[in-house]
Amino acid sequence: MQRHKGLYTRRLKSSTITAFCKSRCQAHFDSLSLSLSLSPLLQTMWLYMVALLGLWMLLRFFRERQVVDHLQDKYVFITGCGSGFGNLLARQLDRRGMRVLAACRKEEGAEELRRKTSDRLETVILDVTKTESIVAATQWVKERVGNRGLWGLVNNAGISVPSGPSQWMNKQNFASVLDVNLLGLIEVTLSMLPLVRKARGRVVNVSSILGRVSLGDSGGYCISKYGIEAFSDSLRRELRYFGVKVAIIEPGFFLTGMVSSARLCSNIQMLWDQTSSEIREIYGEKYLASCLKNLNELDQKCNKDLSVVTDCMEHALTACHPRTRYSAGWDAKLFFIPLSYLPTFLVDALLYWTSPKSDKAM
Repeated sequence: MQRHKGLYTRRLKSSTITAFCKSRCQAHFDSLSLSLSLSPLLQTMWLYMVALLGLWMLLRFFRERQVVDHLQDKYVFITGCGSGFGNLLARQLDRRGMRVLAACRKEEGAEELRRKTSDRLETVILDVTKTESIVAATQWVKERVGNRGLWGLVNNAGISVPSGPSQWMNKQNFASVLDVNLLGLIEVTLSMLPLVRKARGRVVNVSSILGRVSLGDSGGYCISKYGIEAFSDSLRRELRYFGVKVAIIEPGFFLTGMVSSARLCSNIQMLWDQTSSEIREIYGEKYLASCLKNLNELDQKCNKDLSVVTDCMEHALTACHPRTRYSAGWDAKLFFIPLSYLPTFLVDALLYWTSPKSDKAM
């Protein structure tokens, strides 16, 4: 009796396993059949998506190449034209026939710019940290543009030093950078805005890719660029009701006077010399040597073609449909922009392992 019962149990288990296997095979077959039946549909969906993407890129290509009419009658005011991006942009727009009003901090820079340009271009001396200088420059611009208004305002003036580890710096070191890069930009914009609004023109603010990713040891520079990003976003949303467009230029690392190795090394050495003996002991001479070594190599790492940036500025001023943001340079597009979207802890870890270490670092 027990034997028959065991035999029956084994047969029952065998039939159960067989039924289970059949059901699994049937389910797999049904799934495969469904996949095969959906395959043409999925292929069609992907084809439509690729076609739509291609159509969007084609429309964007033609849309971005539509140029504003009567450029030769439009005035553009540019700050920081003594050198760098501002100087090249002034010459570039002058060659295009636009009426350039170039602001320089020193007369020598203004004279050199006038020698390289046509009689259309005019210069004015401007210190963006002084209200009286901004008021005088605004009146000077108003006399020239008259009832036409100011088509373009390019806030390009900026400085990069003093910058370094926060513990090496004092409040005035931060303030000197913020006064030029951020507060000066804001005051110039507010002063010129009635003229831009009259022309339903453009405001182009020069930020940096470091307005998206803040590096250590940057002092007030990254702070000022983050501020420009925020101010520009607010301004763009306010002024669209008045027909004024605001664009942000975010260059990567380009070889201008602002990133001159000699200037940056001198700045770091100055900050080191002025800091306390306690801070020097914490960081150590090796840290200073590593910073100086990295800065001395910066010239070789920077892009020397400044027209990559000025072409973005020109497009923002002359295109019927300018972009909101222009990221100039492959380092900006392929490294810093993707980096800005990573989780914070990954960015922190990457920058930690690639930055110089102080003697007392953990």
